Amino acid sequence: MHFAQFHPYVYYATKYPFYRGQTSCNRYVYSSSIYFVTEGKGLFRLRGREYVASPGMMVYVEPGQPHDWIADDYDPMTHVCCYFDWRYVDRTAAFKDVAGPICYDRDLLQEELLGDGFPYALPEITDVGAALPSWTDLLQRSFISNEHVNERTFLRSLAAQSHFAEFIQHFLTFSLQESHIPDPRIGKLLARIDADLLSGADIALERYSASLGVSRGYFFDLFKRSTGLSPIQYMNQFRIGRAKEDLRSSNLSIMQIADKYHFSSVHYFSRTFRKYTGKSPQSFRQSEPD
Repeated sequence: MHFAQFHPYVYYATKYPFYRGQTSCNRYVYSSSIYFVTEGKGLFRLRGREYVASPGMMVYVEPGQPHDWIADDYDPMTHVCCYFDWRYVDRTAAFKDVAGPICYDRDLLQEELLGDGFPYALPEITDVGAALPSWTDLLQRSFISNEHVNERTFLRSLAAQSHFAEFIQHFLTFSLQESHIPDPRIGKLLARIDADLLSGADIALERYSASLGVSRGYFFDLFKRSTGLSPIQYMNQFRIGRAKEDLRSSNLSIMQIADKYHFSSVHYFSRTFRKYTGKSPQSFRQSEPD
């Protein structure tokens, strides 16, 4: 899956209390699902293994993966849960009454309607411990009823999707432990660097590393692992990208563009531009269609 296609979309998010001894077995959710056990106890089954369900347990289940919930006879569990896709799947023709459908009979499962899984392995069973209230508070902002969006519910759904994006970012940062995604500190720093580049502020790499509380050497390593570029390469690529836009669409001269993006001279701008594009600024401008 191309990451540009990722737009996590929540269909149903709620709090669900079980009754004493209640079972919810042989479940096949068409979308991905996440559960947090908040109270009580019970059992959870997945991939042939059985787990004790107790407060703090977080469960992630891929689309179409059979799983079972079995509540305790005396102290039944409650969980906060959500059904979502990593990108929206239209199932309205097959399921007119529910936005986040569940199948309880393997023979009736319509596999062509299953959502995509995440391209990297995510832990299925985790204990979030004392952080449980912060997790559930974050997810509760995304609570949405299990119905298709219409003109009455569109704005409510829009708010839920906005909050869910924040929750899923938190979930991925926690679950991947930076193995496949950038360090979140670098993401915030990039916004600061972009603003500094556009405003012409003094660029001092030592100031950026100090703001993260790391050494210059570790900062360079962290930056490269998070972006695939060194800080200097990132900054030059950013400025050249903006310069390309102006060469395509503005009436600014090459000298003015070099000055706008704070190159020390038009010669240095031209040399850097050629390094990143293979063309001089003038050749690039002439090659672009009107």
